[in-house]
Amino acid sequence: MSDDQQMPDLSALLAQAQEMMAGASQAAEAVVTGQSGGGMVKVEVNGHFEFQSVSIDPKAVDPSDVEMLEDLVLAALRDASDQLSEGQSDAMGGLDLGGLDLGGLMGGAPE
Repeated sequence: MSDDQQMPDLSALLAQAQEMMAGASQAAEAVVTGQSGGGMVKVEVNGHFEFQSVSIDPKAVDPSDVEMLEDLVLAALRDASDQLSEGQSDAMGGLDLGGLDLGGLMGGAPE
């Protein structure tokens, strides 16, 4: 092994993995609120993508424009989903392998 291919600190990698698992667990328990229409439509969802509630301000209900209300609900769902995805991504962080080439250990083919 050359000097430019140093072994990673396995204890540091284990610590990073444990932090990622703890962060993922916290992210799964989080409840976020997606909003649209300036807060006229709100959707609560937990980290398991289980939707908890939908709240629609009566001002958003126009019987002659149901399509707008549908769009607002869809936008609130997307907002909640984006927040969850971002939170889970932040919680997982990423494992810094320090440029280590693991060969086939992680499913990749060796060069």
